[in-house]
Amino acid sequence: MSYRFDWNLVTDFRVMWQFEFMRNAFEAGTVIAIVAGIIGYFVVLRRSAFATHALGHVGFSGAAGAVFLGLNPVIGLLAFTMSGATGMALLGRRAATRDIEIGTVLAFMLGLGLLFLSLYKGFATEAYGILFGEIEGISNAAVVLTLEASVVVIAIVLVVYRRLLFASLDEDVAEAKGLPMAGLGLLFMLLLAVAISIAVQVIGVLLIFALMVTPAGIAVRLTKSPFGAIVVAVLVAVFSVWLGLFVAFFEGDLPYPPSFFIVSSSFFLYVGVRVAQAAYGRFLQRGRGDVHPSPSATHGSA
Repeated sequence: MSYRFDWNLVTDFRVMWQFEFMRNAFEAGTVIAIVAGIIGYFVVLRRSAFATHALGHVGFSGAAGAVFLGLNPVIGLLAFTMSGATGMALLGRRAATRDIEIGTVLAFMLGLGLLFLSLYKGFATEAYGILFGEIEGISNAAVVLTLEASVVVIAIVLVVYRRLLFASLDEDVAEAKGLPMAGLGLLFMLLLAVAISIAVQVIGVLLIFALMVTPAGIAVRLTKSPFGAIVVAVLVAVFSVWLGLFVAFFEGDLPYPPSFFIVSSSFFLYVGVRVAQAAYGRFLQRGRGDVHPSPSATHGSA
């Protein structure tokens, strides 16, 4: 049965919330968006977008291994992302210069994933949900697990916030001040691994950037304040998830997954911010009279 959007948001939300699967999707999606916004800010600050991308693919290999062994895919996903994050952090001491180490770990983990896929032929259904997310299929138990894991991640971030922020802004100065850079780097990578593992059920490993990087990319363009950027990143991530779920529910009988709308909303917000900033910059230049002479005029005067 399909439902029509009638422009009364209160009524529309009541219609959606009468279904348990939509309540679970909104609850888990909101919690995951909050964690993604917080961790994503540090991902952008530490220039670790490639690590985020790599850990998502590493998690897919772990999920494939877990399914092959008859275990919950989340167990394998979490085990592989955390072990992969540990390897990346220990092999590459600097967050901004560990691309080779990340690529090396990624290649090995993907090799394992290929092995698991070749050993287990019935992985197609589970693979689709892990690759692209399956937020409308989240159970009550998964919501509780997501909330518990998110609380732990946020609590740890609050404890190490100042030191992690300092280390992310300037690694050289932070190291000179005596901060444990190796320990902070490892801790952050483990937090990133957990955040990715719980976010996969919403957005999937192939689309992880939509929640983990894009909102934070928007935030750092709108404000220079660390706390303000985190708030903006969280708000953008939550808005993207809510809008994606909302549109997916009222789209009718079209077979478009919520992940597509979540990704699209965050993408167009990012493009909109970039376009608006470029237009504003040109407006300021015209207002200041920063008009450069044309080449023909320059040549004529010469």
